[in-house]
Amino acid sequence: MLALLCLGHDVLITCGIFAWLGVLVGLEVNSLFAVALLTIAGYSVNDTVVVFDRIREKRTQLKGRSISEQADAAVSATLTRSVYTTFTTLLPLVALILFGGSTLFWFAVALSIGILTGAWSSITLAPTLLPLFTRR
Repeated sequence: MLALLCLGHDVLITCGIFAWLGVLVGLEVNSLFAVALLTIAGYSVNDTVVVFDRIREKRTQLKGRSISEQADAAVSATLTRSVYTTFTTLLPLVALILFGGSTLFWFAVALSIGILTGAWSSITLAPTLLPLFTRR
């Protein structure tokens, strides 16, 4: 459930930024934008699943601690991996923004925004909301 919530968050943030770009600079979205949204969704779910898998591992190792402490330990364990993955994914996107030409420019911008929000939501949003959802 939280992975889908983070997925919706990432896609909604990207759509919101592009809606504002449409108002401010007259940007029109095309089929590449839809492809970017699908790619963002896949990236977001994958990154969130990796963090939740580590939380599941930490739950068996740290049985006596609270769920928020277990989530903190899991995020600490996956933080470097998530930052490195995000950085190495952004490198070719920056190259596409700079050298890709006008056809791929907004596609790469959309992916960059989505990758950044996806990393943020997987590292900070999903583990923070996990204790709130497990209490219910």
